[in-house]
Amino acid sequence: MELPHPTGAASRRTLLGGAGLAAGATLLPTAAEAASETYTAARIGGHRLLDTPARHLVGRFSYGVTPALATQVRHHGGAHRWFEWQLQPSRIKDGDAGALVSWFPGLSWSPAKIWYETTHGGTPGWQVMQDYQSWVLLRRMTSNRQLLETMTEFWENHLHVPVYADGVYTWRKRYGDVLRTHALDSFENLLWASTTHPAMGIFLDNAVSDKDHPNENLGRELLELHTVGVGNYTESDVKSSARILTGWHVDEWNTWAATYEPTAHWVGRVKVGSFRSANRSADGRAVTRAYLRYLAHHPDTAHRIARRLATVFVHDNPPASLVNHLAKVYLHHGTQIRPVLRALVASKPFRNAVGDKVRDPEADLVATYRAIGVRVRKPASRNTAAHQITWVADGIGQSVGAWPRPDGQPVDNASWASPARMMGSMSFHYGAAGGWWPSQGIRYRTPVSWLPATTVQFKVLVDHMSQQILHRHSSDALLKACCQAVAATPTTQIDENHAVIRWQFPRLLTTILDSPDHFRR
Repeated sequence: MELPHPTGAASRRTLLGGAGLAAGATLLPTAAEAASETYTAARIGGHRLLDTPARHLVGRFSYGVTPALATQVRHHGGAHRWFEWQLQPSRIKDGDAGALVSWFPGLSWSPAKIWYETTHGGTPGWQVMQDYQSWVLLRRMTSNRQLLETMTEFWENHLHVPVYADGVYTWRKRYGDVLRTHALDSFENLLWASTTHPAMGIFLDNAVSDKDHPNENLGRELLELHTVGVGNYTESDVKSSARILTGWHVDEWNTWAATYEPTAHWVGRVKVGSFRSANRSADGRAVTRAYLRYLAHHPDTAHRIARRLATVFVHDNPPASLVNHLAKVYLHHGTQIRPVLRALVASKPFRNAVGDKVRDPEADLVATYRAIGVRVRKPASRNTAAHQITWVADGIGQSVGAWPRPDGQPVDNASWASPARMMGSMSFHYGAAGGWWPSQGIRYRTPVSWLPATTVQFKVLVDHMSQQILHRHSSDALLKACCQAVAATPTTQIDENHAVIRWQFPRLLTTILDSPDHFRR
Protein backbone atom coordinates (compact mmCIF):
# COMPACT_ATOMS: atom_id res chain seq x y z
CA MET A 1 0.00 0.00 0.00
CA GLU A 2 1.02 3.65 -0.31
CA LEU A 3 2.58 5.33 2.67
CA PRO A 4 0.10 7.60 4.46
CA HIS A 5 -0.21 11.20 3.33
CA PRO A 6 0.58 13.51 6.23
CA THR A 7 -2.77 15.28 5.90
CA GLY A 8 -4.56 11.96 6.26
CA ALA A 9 -2.48 11.04 9.29
CA ALA A 10 -3.28 14.31 11.01
CA SER A 11 -6.99 14.22 10.17
CA ARG A 12 -7.46 11.02 12.15
CA ARG A 13 -6.59 12.87 15.34
CA THR A 14 -7.58 16.50 14.89
CA LEU A 15 -10.51 18.78 14.31
CA LEU A 16 -9.91 20.44 10.98
CA GLY A 17 -12.12 23.48 11.36
CA GLY A 18 -10.80 26.95 12.07
CA ALA A 19 -7.35 26.72 10.48
CA GLY A 20 -8.02 27.43 6.89
CA LEU A 21 -5.35 28.51 4.41
CA ALA A 22 -6.25 31.34 2.11
CA ALA A 23 -6.09 30.62 -1.60
CA GLY A 24 -2.59 31.25 -2.86
CA ALA A 25 -1.21 31.63 0.66
CA THR A 26 2.54 31.26 1.02
CA LEU A 27 3.22 28.24 3.20
CA LEU A 28 7.01 28.04 3.32
CA PRO A 29 9.31 30.93 4.28
CA THR A 30 10.04 33.45 1.58
CA ALA A 31 13.57 34.24 0.50
CA ALA A 32 13.54 37.31 2.75
CA GLU A 33 12.34 35.29 5.72
CA ALA A 34 14.92 32.60 5.06
CA ALA A 35 17.63 35.24 5.32
CA SER A 36 16.24 36.73 8.52
CA GLU A 37 17.73 36.20 11.94
CA THR A 38 14.54 34.50 13.19
CA TYR A 39 14.46 31.96 10.41
CA THR A 40 18.20 31.31 10.61
CA ALA A 41 17.63 30.27 14.24
CA ALA A 42 15.63 27.32 12.89
CA ARG A 43 18.67 25.83 11.20
CA ILE A 44 20.17 22.79 12.88
CA GLY A 45 22.96 23.93 15.18
CA GLY A 46 23.70 26.83 12.86
CA HIS A 47 24.84 24.45 10.10
CA ARG A 48 23.34 23.63 6.76
CA LEU A 49 21.47 20.38 6.23
CA LEU A 50 23.20 17.48 4.53
CA ASP A 51 22.31 17.44 0.86
CA THR A 52 20.03 14.72 -0.47
CA PRO A 53 22.75 12.26 -1.60
CA ALA A 54 24.53 12.57 1.75
CA ARG A 55 21.30 12.20 3.72
CA HIS A 56 20.47 9.13 1.64
CA LEU A 57 23.82 7.44 2.24
CA VAL A 58 23.96 8.19 5.95
CA GLY A 59 20.30 7.32 6.42
CA ARG A 60 20.67 3.88 4.87
CA PHE A 61 23.60 2.98 7.10
CA SER A 62 22.28 4.45 10.32
CA TYR A 63 19.06 4.55 12.32
CA GLY A 64 18.14 8.03 11.23
CA VAL A 65 20.00 11.26 10.52
CA THR A 66 19.89 13.36 13.69
CA PRO A 67 21.42 16.82 14.16
CA ALA A 68 24.26 15.21 16.12
CA LEU A 69 24.89 12.64 13.40
CA ALA A 70 24.85 15.33 10.72
CA THR A 71 27.48 17.23 12.70
CA GLN A 72 29.53 14.05 12.92
CA VAL A 73 29.29 13.58 9.16
CA ARG A 74 30.47 17.13 8.49
CA HIS A 75 33.27 16.71 11.02
CA HIS A 76 34.58 13.74 9.05
CA GLY A 77 34.52 15.59 5.76
CA GLY A 78 31.23 14.47 4.24
CA ALA A 79 29.09 11.38 3.83
CA HIS A 80 31.57 9.19 1.95
CA ARG A 81 34.41 9.91 4.34
CA TRP A 82 32.03 9.25 7.24
CA PHE A 83 31.13 5.96 5.58
CA GLU A 84 34.80 4.96 5.34
CA TRP A 85 35.31 5.91 8.98
CA GLN A 86 32.32 3.78 9.94
CA LEU A 87 33.80 0.79 8.10
CA GLN A 88 36.50 0.67 10.80
CA PRO A 89 34.36 0.49 13.96
CA SER A 90 37.25 -0.49 16.23
CA ARG A 91 38.61 3.04 15.72
CA ILE A 92 35.36 4.67 16.85
CA LYS A 93 34.92 5.46 20.53
CA ASP A 94 31.65 4.02 21.75
CA GLY A 95 31.84 4.04 25.52
CA ASP A 96 28.22 4.96 26.25
CA ALA A 97 26.83 2.19 24.05
CA GLY A 98 29.43 -0.25 25.30
CA ALA A 99 28.40 0.35 28.90
CA LEU A 100 24.76 -0.53 28.23
CA VAL A 101 25.35 -4.26 28.66
CA SER A 102 26.00 -3.66 32.37
CA TRP A 103 22.36 -2.62 32.72
CA PHE A 104 21.35 -6.25 32.19
CA PRO A 105 23.40 -8.60 34.40
CA GLY A 106 22.01 -11.77 32.82
CA LEU A 107 23.70 -10.94 29.53
CA SER A 108 27.10 -11.66 31.07
CA TRP A 109 26.07 -15.02 32.53
CA SER A 110 27.44 -18.29 31.22
CA PRO A 111 25.01 -20.75 29.59
CA ALA A 112 25.20 -22.90 32.73
CA LYS A 113 24.37 -19.91 34.94
CA ILE A 114 21.38 -18.95 32.80
CA TRP A 115 20.12 -22.54 32.97
CA TYR A 116 20.61 -22.64 36.76
CA GLU A 117 18.69 -19.39 37.22
CA THR A 118 15.91 -20.65 34.96
CA THR A 119 15.50 -23.94 36.81
CA HIS A 120 15.99 -22.69 40.37
CA GLY A 121 13.52 -19.83 40.59
CA GLY A 122 15.87 -17.03 39.50
CA THR A 123 15.74 -14.93 36.34
CA PRO A 124 14.29 -17.19 33.65
CA GLY A 125 15.83 -17.50 30.21
CA TRP A 126 12.98 -15.70 28.50
CA GLN A 127 13.67 -12.63 30.62
CA VAL A 128 17.36 -12.79 29.72
CA MET A 129 16.24 -12.75 26.10
CA GLN A 130 13.98 -9.78 26.73
CA ASP A 131 17.04 -8.07 28.21
CA TYR A 132 18.92 -8.95 25.03
CA GLN A 133 16.18 -7.39 22.92
CA SER A 134 16.29 -4.23 25.04
CA TRP A 135 20.07 -4.06 24.79
CA VAL A 136 19.95 -4.40 20.99
CA LEU A 137 17.45 -1.54 20.66
CA LEU A 138 19.38 0.68 23.06
CA ARG A 139 22.63 0.04 21.19
CA ARG A 140 20.99 1.07 17.95
CA MET A 141 19.69 4.22 19.59
CA THR A 142 22.99 5.32 21.13
CA SER A 143 25.94 3.75 19.32
CA ASN A 144 28.41 5.89 17.40
CA ARG A 145 29.08 2.78 15.31
CA GLN A 146 25.87 3.12 13.34
CA LEU A 147 27.05 1.25 10.25
CA LEU A 148 28.20 -1.68 12.39
CA GLU A 149 24.80 -1.82 14.07
CA THR A 150 22.98 -1.89 10.72
CA MET A 151 25.24 -4.66 9.45
CA THR A 152 24.89 -6.65 12.67
CA GLU A 153 21.13 -6.47 12.21
CA PHE A 154 21.57 -7.58 8.58
CA TRP A 155 23.50 -10.70 9.57
CA GLU A 156 21.33 -11.53 12.58
CA ASN A 157 18.46 -11.67 10.12
CA HIS A 158 20.27 -13.54 7.33
CA LEU A 159 21.83 -16.09 9.73
CA HIS A 160 18.75 -16.06 11.91
CA VAL A 161 18.43 -17.74 15.30
CA PRO A 162 15.17 -16.74 17.09
CA VAL A 163 15.71 -15.44 20.60
CA TYR A 164 12.81 -17.50 21.96
CA ALA A 165 13.60 -20.85 20.33
CA ASP A 166 13.80 -23.75 22.81
CA GLY A 167 17.05 -23.67 24.78
CA VAL A 168 18.62 -21.02 22.57
CA TYR A 169 18.54 -18.44 25.35
CA THR A 170 21.56 -20.13 26.93
CA TRP A 171 23.81 -19.08 24.05
CA ARG A 172 21.88 -16.45 22.08
CA LYS A 173 23.59 -13.31 23.43
CA ARG A 174 26.98 -14.80 22.65
CA TYR A 175 25.78 -15.63 19.14
CA GLY A 176 24.85 -11.99 18.61
CA ASP A 177 28.30 -10.97 19.83
CA VAL A 178 29.93 -13.28 17.27
CA LEU A 179 27.89 -11.80 14.43
CA ARG A 180 28.75 -8.27 15.54
CA THR A 181 32.45 -9.20 15.67
CA HIS A 182 32.40 -10.53 12.09
CA ALA A 183 29.77 -8.19 10.60
CA LEU A 184 32.38 -6.39 8.48
CA ASP A 185 34.75 -9.33 8.14
CA SER A 186 34.74 -11.95 5.38
CA PHE A 187 31.60 -13.98 4.85
CA GLU A 188 33.79 -17.07 5.02
CA ASN A 189 34.73 -16.28 8.62
CA LEU A 190 31.19 -15.26 9.44
CA LEU A 191 29.77 -18.48 8.00
CA TRP A 192 32.21 -20.59 10.00
CA ALA A 193 31.47 -18.70 13.22
CA SER A 194 27.68 -18.90 12.81
CA THR A 195 27.39 -22.47 11.50
CA THR A 196 29.51 -23.97 14.26
CA HIS A 197 28.04 -21.80 17.02
CA PRO A 198 26.09 -23.59 19.77
CA ALA A 199 23.06 -21.30 19.35
CA MET A 200 22.71 -22.27 15.68
CA GLY A 201 23.30 -25.91 16.57
CA ILE A 202 20.60 -25.85 19.25
CA PHE A 203 18.07 -24.07 17.03
CA LEU A 204 18.54 -26.32 13.99
CA ASP A 205 19.21 -29.54 15.91
CA ASN A 206 22.83 -29.96 14.87
CA ALA A 207 23.78 -29.96 18.55
CA VAL A 208 22.27 -33.47 18.88
CA SER A 209 23.13 -34.75 15.41
CA ASP A 210 25.48 -37.74 15.27
CA LYS A 211 26.83 -40.34 12.87
CA ASP A 212 24.03 -42.79 13.62
CA HIS A 213 21.23 -40.26 13.19
CA PRO A 214 22.46 -37.23 11.18
CA ASN A 215 19.90 -34.44 11.55
CA GLU A 216 19.35 -32.60 8.26
CA ASN A 217 17.94 -29.30 9.56
CA LEU A 218 21.15 -27.28 9.68
CA GLY A 219 22.63 -29.05 6.65
CA ARG A 220 19.57 -28.03 4.61
CA GLU A 221 19.18 -24.44 5.87
CA LEU A 222 22.89 -23.86 5.40
CA LEU A 223 22.35 -24.51 1.69
CA GLU A 224 18.86 -23.10 1.25
CA LEU A 225 19.03 -19.92 3.35
CA HIS A 226 22.59 -19.08 4.27
CA THR A 227 24.51 -19.79 1.06
CA VAL A 228 23.64 -21.08 -2.44
CA GLY A 229 19.85 -20.89 -2.25
CA VAL A 230 16.87 -22.92 -3.44
CA GLY A 231 17.36 -24.78 -6.71
CA ASN A 232 21.13 -24.95 -6.37
CA TYR A 233 21.45 -28.19 -4.40
CA THR A 234 19.99 -31.69 -4.35
CA GLU A 235 18.62 -33.93 -1.61
CA SER A 236 21.83 -35.93 -1.84
CA ASP A 237 23.71 -32.71 -1.14
CA VAL A 238 21.59 -32.16 1.96
CA LYS A 239 22.48 -35.62 3.31
CA SER A 240 26.20 -35.04 2.81
CA SER A 241 25.89 -31.55 4.30
CA ALA A 242 24.30 -33.03 7.43
CA ARG A 243 26.98 -35.73 7.70
CA ILE A 244 29.80 -33.19 7.43
CA LEU A 245 28.33 -31.17 10.30
CA THR A 246 28.03 -34.05 12.78
CA GLY A 247 30.19 -33.80 15.88
CA TRP A 248 29.35 -30.23 16.97
CA HIS A 249 27.68 -31.10 20.26
CA VAL A 250 25.89 -29.21 23.04
CA ASP A 251 24.97 -30.89 26.32
CA GLU A 252 21.35 -29.75 26.12
CA TRP A 253 19.12 -29.61 29.20
CA ASN A 254 22.07 -30.37 31.45
CA THR A 255 25.29 -28.30 31.49
CA TRP A 256 24.82 -26.66 28.06
CA ALA A 257 28.56 -27.08 27.47
CA ALA A 258 29.59 -26.94 23.81
CA THR A 259 32.20 -29.43 22.63
CA TYR A 260 33.37 -31.16 19.49
CA GLU A 261 32.80 -34.93 19.75
CA PRO A 262 34.87 -36.99 17.27
CA THR A 263 32.96 -40.11 18.28
CA ALA A 264 29.78 -38.49 16.93
CA HIS A 265 31.22 -37.48 13.54
CA TRP A 266 30.11 -39.43 10.47
CA VAL A 267 33.15 -40.75 8.57
CA GLY A 268 33.11 -41.54 4.85
CA ARG A 269 33.04 -39.92 1.43
CA VAL A 270 30.87 -36.82 1.07
CA LYS A 271 29.88 -34.73 -1.93
CA VAL A 272 28.00 -31.44 -2.06
CA GLY A 273 27.92 -29.84 -5.48
CA SER A 274 31.50 -29.90 -6.68
CA PHE A 275 32.85 -30.22 -3.14
CA ARG A 276 34.27 -33.67 -2.44
CA SER A 277 36.09 -35.09 0.55
CA ALA A 278 37.21 -38.54 1.67
CA ASN A 279 36.27 -37.39 5.18
CA ARG A 280 38.38 -40.12 6.77
CA SER A 281 39.17 -38.46 10.10
CA ALA A 282 36.92 -38.81 13.13
CA ASP A 283 37.76 -35.19 13.87
CA GLY A 284 35.62 -33.51 11.22
CA ARG A 285 36.50 -29.90 12.02
CA ALA A 286 38.89 -29.66 9.07
CA VAL A 287 36.32 -30.98 6.61
CA THR A 288 33.73 -28.62 8.10
CA ARG A 289 36.07 -25.69 7.54
CA ALA A 290 36.83 -26.76 3.96
CA TYR A 291 33.13 -27.30 3.22
CA LEU A 292 32.10 -23.90 4.58
CA ARG A 293 34.94 -22.25 2.66
CA TYR A 294 33.63 -23.88 -0.52
CA LEU A 295 30.10 -22.63 0.16
CA ALA A 296 31.21 -19.10 1.07
CA HIS A 297 33.15 -18.78 -2.22
CA HIS A 298 30.46 -20.37 -4.38
CA PRO A 299 29.15 -18.08 -7.17
CA ASP A 300 25.55 -18.79 -6.15
CA THR A 301 26.36 -17.70 -2.61
CA ALA A 302 27.98 -14.56 -3.98
CA HIS A 303 24.80 -13.71 -5.88
CA ARG A 304 22.60 -14.51 -2.89
CA ILE A 305 24.56 -12.25 -0.54
CA ALA A 306 24.80 -9.54 -3.18
CA ARG A 307 21.06 -9.62 -3.86
CA ARG A 308 20.17 -9.49 -0.17
CA LEU A 309 22.51 -6.56 0.48
CA ALA A 310 21.07 -4.72 -2.52
CA THR A 311 17.51 -5.46 -1.41
CA VAL A 312 18.12 -4.16 2.10
CA PHE A 313 20.20 -1.10 1.24
CA VAL A 314 19.04 -0.16 -2.28
CA HIS A 315 15.47 -1.24 -3.08
CA ASP A 316 13.25 -4.29 -3.30
CA ASN A 317 14.01 -5.16 -6.92
CA PRO A 318 17.68 -4.38 -7.49
CA PRO A 319 18.80 -4.60 -11.12
CA ALA A 320 20.61 -7.75 -12.17
CA SER A 321 23.56 -5.63 -13.29
CA LEU A 322 24.06 -4.37 -9.73
CA VAL A 323 23.73 -7.82 -8.20
CA ASN A 324 26.21 -9.25 -10.72
CA HIS A 325 28.67 -6.46 -10.05
CA LEU A 326 28.47 -6.88 -6.28
CA ALA A 327 28.87 -10.65 -6.62
CA LYS A 328 32.03 -10.16 -8.68
CA VAL A 329 33.44 -7.77 -6.08
CA TYR A 330 32.57 -10.27 -3.34
CA LEU A 331 34.42 -13.10 -5.07
CA HIS A 332 37.35 -10.96 -6.19
CA HIS A 333 37.96 -9.86 -2.60
CA GLY A 334 37.71 -13.30 -1.07
CA THR A 335 34.20 -12.78 0.41
CA GLN A 336 35.24 -9.62 2.28
CA ILE A 337 32.22 -7.48 3.11
CA ARG A 338 33.74 -3.98 3.12
CA PRO A 339 34.61 -3.91 -0.61
CA VAL A 340 31.07 -5.02 -1.45
CA LEU A 341 29.58 -2.22 0.63
CA ARG A 342 31.89 0.31 -1.03
CA ALA A 343 30.81 -0.93 -4.46
CA LEU A 344 27.17 -0.78 -3.43
CA VAL A 345 27.21 2.86 -2.29
CA ALA A 346 29.25 3.87 -5.36
CA SER A 347 26.65 2.40 -7.73
CA LYS A 348 24.13 4.40 -9.74
CA PRO A 349 21.18 2.25 -8.53
CA PHE A 350 22.06 3.15 -4.94
CA ARG A 351 22.32 6.85 -5.75
CA ASN A 352 18.95 6.70 -7.51
CA ALA A 353 17.17 4.85 -4.69
CA VAL A 354 16.43 7.85 -2.48
CA GLY A 355 13.29 7.16 -0.43
CA ASP A 356 12.81 3.67 -1.85
CA LYS A 357 12.99 1.71 1.42
CA VAL A 358 10.41 1.58 4.23
CA ARG A 359 11.48 1.43 7.86
CA ASP A 360 10.37 -1.72 9.62
CA PRO A 361 8.84 -1.39 13.12
CA GLU A 362 12.14 -1.83 14.98
CA ALA A 363 13.80 0.84 12.87
CA ASP A 364 10.77 3.10 13.32
CA LEU A 365 11.05 2.84 17.10
CA VAL A 366 14.80 3.50 17.12
CA ALA A 367 14.64 6.31 14.56
CA THR A 368 11.71 7.98 16.34
CA TYR A 369 13.40 7.96 19.72
CA ARG A 370 16.62 9.26 18.17
CA ALA A 371 14.78 11.98 16.24
CA ILE A 372 12.82 13.35 19.20
CA GLY A 373 15.72 13.15 21.64
CA VAL A 374 14.42 10.46 23.98
CA ARG A 375 16.83 9.35 26.71
CA VAL A 376 16.33 5.99 28.41
CA ARG A 377 17.73 5.52 31.92
CA LYS A 378 19.28 2.48 33.56
CA PRO A 379 16.38 0.29 34.72
CA ALA A 380 15.52 0.30 38.41
CA SER A 381 13.03 -2.52 37.81
CA ARG A 382 11.56 -4.50 34.93
CA ASN A 383 8.66 -2.03 34.76
CA THR A 384 10.67 0.82 33.30
CA ALA A 385 11.36 2.02 29.78
CA ALA A 386 14.60 0.07 29.30
CA HIS A 387 12.52 -3.11 29.28
CA GLN A 388 9.23 -1.71 28.01
CA ILE A 389 10.67 -0.56 24.70
CA THR A 390 10.59 -4.20 23.61
CA TRP A 391 6.83 -4.20 24.24
CA VAL A 392 6.54 -1.03 22.17
CA ALA A 393 8.29 -2.67 19.22
CA ASP A 394 6.09 -5.73 19.59
CA GLY A 395 3.00 -3.50 19.60
CA ILE A 396 4.01 -1.95 16.29
CA GLY A 397 4.37 -5.42 14.81
CA GLN A 398 7.90 -6.71 15.26
CA SER A 399 9.57 -8.30 18.27
CA VAL A 400 13.37 -8.01 18.10
CA GLY A 401 14.96 -11.23 16.86
CA ALA A 402 11.80 -13.24 17.51
CA TRP A 403 10.84 -14.22 13.95
CA PRO A 404 10.04 -17.92 14.53
CA ARG A 405 11.28 -19.41 11.25
CA PRO A 406 14.91 -19.83 10.16
CA ASP A 407 14.46 -17.62 7.09
CA GLY A 408 14.53 -14.36 9.07
CA GLN A 409 11.99 -11.59 8.90
CA PRO A 410 11.04 -10.01 5.54
CA VAL A 411 13.20 -7.22 4.14
CA ASP A 412 10.78 -5.94 1.49
CA ASN A 413 8.59 -2.85 1.71
CA ALA A 414 5.24 -4.58 1.24
CA SER A 415 5.66 -6.66 4.39
CA TRP A 416 6.01 -3.52 6.51
CA ALA A 417 3.52 -1.20 4.80
CA SER A 418 0.26 -2.91 5.78
CA PRO A 419 -2.62 -0.89 7.28
CA ALA A 420 -2.17 -2.68 10.62
CA ARG A 421 1.52 -1.82 10.82
CA MET A 422 0.87 1.80 9.86
CA MET A 423 -1.77 2.17 12.54
CA GLY A 424 0.60 0.56 15.03
CA SER A 425 3.30 3.09 14.17
CA MET A 426 0.89 6.00 14.33
CA SER A 427 -0.29 4.91 17.76
CA PHE A 428 3.32 4.62 18.92
CA HIS A 429 4.17 8.05 17.50
CA TYR A 430 1.29 9.68 19.36
CA GLY A 431 2.29 8.06 22.65
CA ALA A 432 5.91 9.09 22.17
CA ALA A 433 4.95 12.62 21.14
CA GLY A 434 3.00 13.04 24.37
CA GLY A 435 5.58 11.26 26.50
CA TRP A 436 2.78 9.11 27.88
CA TRP A 437 4.21 5.59 27.66
CA PRO A 438 6.70 4.36 28.63
CA SER A 439 6.77 6.96 31.40
CA GLN A 440 9.20 5.53 33.96
CA GLY A 441 12.97 5.58 33.49
CA ILE A 442 12.80 7.74 30.38
CA ARG A 443 13.15 11.42 29.53
CA TYR A 444 11.35 13.20 26.68
CA ARG A 445 12.09 16.65 25.33
CA THR A 446 9.77 19.37 26.56
CA PRO A 447 7.62 21.17 23.99
CA VAL A 448 9.34 24.47 24.81
CA SER A 449 12.73 22.98 23.87
CA TRP A 450 11.57 22.69 20.26
CA LEU A 451 11.14 26.48 19.88
CA PRO A 452 14.07 27.85 17.83
CA ALA A 453 13.52 31.33 19.27
CA THR A 454 11.42 33.01 21.94
CA THR A 455 8.68 33.84 19.44
CA VAL A 456 8.41 32.45 15.91
CA GLN A 457 5.84 32.12 13.20
CA PHE A 458 4.21 28.71 13.10
CA LYS A 459 5.71 27.95 9.69
CA VAL A 460 9.19 28.61 11.10
CA LEU A 461 8.52 26.22 14.00
CA VAL A 462 7.31 23.51 11.63
CA ASP A 463 10.30 23.96 9.36
CA HIS A 464 12.66 23.83 12.34
CA MET A 465 11.06 20.61 13.59
CA SER A 466 11.11 19.14 10.10
CA GLN A 467 14.84 19.80 9.86
CA GLN A 468 15.53 18.20 13.24
CA ILE A 469 13.25 15.16 12.78
CA LEU A 470 13.24 14.56 9.01
CA HIS A 471 16.51 16.34 8.20
CA ARG A 472 14.88 18.32 5.42
CA HIS A 473 12.88 21.52 5.10
CA SER A 474 9.14 21.32 5.50
CA SER A 475 7.04 20.77 2.41
CA ASP A 476 3.81 22.65 1.71
CA ALA A 477 1.88 19.44 2.36
CA LEU A 478 3.51 18.92 5.75
CA LEU A 479 2.93 22.51 6.83
CA LYS A 480 -0.71 22.31 5.76
CA ALA A 481 -1.17 19.11 7.76
CA CYS A 482 0.43 20.72 10.80
CA CYS A 483 -1.82 23.75 10.48
CA GLN A 484 -4.85 21.47 10.42
CA ALA A 485 -3.58 19.43 13.37
CA VAL A 486 -3.43 22.36 15.79
CA ALA A 487 -5.78 24.93 14.20
CA ALA A 488 -2.99 27.37 13.37
CA THR A 489 -2.10 29.42 10.32
CA PRO A 490 1.39 29.65 8.82
CA THR A 491 1.86 33.14 10.30
CA THR A 492 0.48 32.43 13.79
CA GLN A 493 2.95 33.70 16.36
CA ILE A 494 4.08 30.88 18.67
CA ASP A 495 5.73 31.29 22.06
CA GLU A 496 5.94 29.15 25.19
CA ASN A 497 2.48 30.26 26.37
CA HIS A 498 0.69 29.50 23.10
CA ALA A 499 -1.79 26.62 23.04
CA VAL A 500 0.37 24.82 20.45
CA ILE A 501 3.16 24.52 23.01
CA ARG A 502 1.09 24.20 26.19
CA TRP A 503 -1.32 21.41 25.23
CA GLN A 504 -1.52 20.80 21.49
CA PHE A 505 2.12 19.91 20.94
CA PRO A 506 1.65 16.11 20.77
CA ARG A 507 -0.64 16.63 17.77
CA LEU A 508 1.98 18.72 16.02
CA LEU A 509 4.86 16.37 16.73
CA THR A 510 2.80 13.32 15.74
CA THR A 511 1.90 14.88 12.40
CA ILE A 512 5.58 15.18 11.53
CA LEU A 513 6.37 11.66 12.75
CA ASP A 514 3.46 10.30 10.69
CA SER A 515 4.74 11.92 7.49
CA PRO A 516 5.91 9.66 4.64
CA ASP A 517 9.45 10.97 4.97
CA HIS A 518 9.74 9.56 8.49
CA PHE A 519 8.46 6.15 7.39
CA ARG A 520 11.23 5.94 4.78
CA ARG A 521 14.92 5.28 5.32
